[in-house]
Amino acid sequence: MTEKVFLLPDLGEGLAEAEIVQWRVAVGDTVTVDQTVVEVETAKAVVDVPCPYAGRVVALHGAEGEVRPVGQPLITVAEPVTGRVDGGDPPGHAVYREEERAGSGNVLIGYGTGHGGARRRRRPRLAVATSATELDGAPTVPPAAGTAARESGPPGADQPLVISPIVRRLARERGVDLASVRGSGPGGVIRRADVEAAAGDVTGVPAAANGTVRLTAVPDLPAVPAGHPASADAAAVGAQDLVIPLTGIRRAIADKLSRSRREIPEVTIWVDADATALLETRAAINAARPDGQVSVLALLARICLSGLRRFPQLNARVDTEGQRIIQSAGVHLGIAAQTDRGLVVPVLRDAQRLTTTELAAELAATTAAARAGELPPARLTGGTFTLNNYGVFGVDGSTPIINHPEAALLGIGRIVDKPWVVDGQLAVRKVAQLSLTFDHRVCDGGVAGGFLRHVADCVEQPALLIATV
Repeated sequence: MTEKVFLLPDLGEGLAEAEIVQWRVAVGDTVTVDQTVVEVETAKAVVDVPCPYAGRVVALHGAEGEVRPVGQPLITVAEPVTGRVDGGDPPGHAVYREEERAGSGNVLIGYGTGHGGARRRRRPRLAVATSATELDGAPTVPPAAGTAARESGPPGADQPLVISPIVRRLARERGVDLASVRGSGPGGVIRRADVEAAAGDVTGVPAAANGTVRLTAVPDLPAVPAGHPASADAAAVGAQDLVIPLTGIRRAIADKLSRSRREIPEVTIWVDADATALLETRAAINAARPDGQVSVLALLARICLSGLRRFPQLNARVDTEGQRIIQSAGVHLGIAAQTDRGLVVPVLRDAQRLTTTELAAELAATTAAARAGELPPARLTGGTFTLNNYGVFGVDGSTPIINHPEAALLGIGRIVDKPWVVDGQLAVRKVAQLSLTFDHRVCDGGVAGGFLRHVADCVEQPALLIATV
């Protein structure tokens, strides 16, 4: 046997480390070329990492929840060297050898060689699990050879299907007979939640693999009259603090926002705008083109692009080391999206080249992929201006933090009925608050105010947008 050590690759954009979320294989399993062996979380995304070697797993370097530096050992695989004919490769390895010599370099699903297994749709990963219904990451497609195992039992018996080694270990620790467990996963796969439910584990949930400390259920307390001085103390008896480590994307968000506040002298200005005509325009567009529906966010993106064409100072970044301001030639529009993993900002590159219908389609596809955790790290960086629709949270206004190193961010609150003066008469209109946070180093209030006023005017009179194109 020849042992091959696969090092954690650079998963994009010069990332220096990644956290091991879940091993898909265990020591002793057999893996094939480009089979996914581990799921890791970087500062930007959750990524399936395939192994470029085939053989038997000898060692896994790092436990779930551990942060591994790029370039350090990740998995060791023993390749078979017997069965060669005339000095050739063993059966089944010819294709792999040819691609290895050609420099396959396949470190991410979808790149390099193309004969790997189908990529599963990743379920959103919860940062903190506080109940026995935590996802165990069971794949939604049949596992590759060597990764699935049925628990041993009498020949011919219908044994339970267990894919995750974590589930098997959990069953041993809890004393659960897997033969008595009904799997709730695809094809009857037994998941972690099934084992925990079988163990009747409601109050003693252990620490998560990523180091998260979960809440323990509070025991029954004696009744205390409302308002009694002891009621507050009694409610706290048996409770435990919830400790959430800053790892992965949460740490990246914290670092980026802190850096933005440290480095950027930001100013926020805002204005209320009558969006009645904008909603009517959207309805007219969608009625005329039912096969190409346009969202309000897409119209706002088009308006932003128009404003940045008139005020390019906001489509920029400050190079502090070079003591210069760099205005971008293209608009790489970031769209703030809330996901189960946290706030991410996927980027639509060269958005100024897209039509309004194309913008709508790209926005829908990109935000859906972001919420599903399917965007590669490269799609989450390189923005030059961000649009944030925080109205989806039911709020009117905000003073958002700029997405460093960008120079500005436009936010929109909810669109609600409000009294509004129209031609000297009081009327009920659809009103929204627009806010612009900008880096005061790239421009003064005149430019920022001009941009925001242009956006508000186009919201109130969409026909102006045609005149500026």
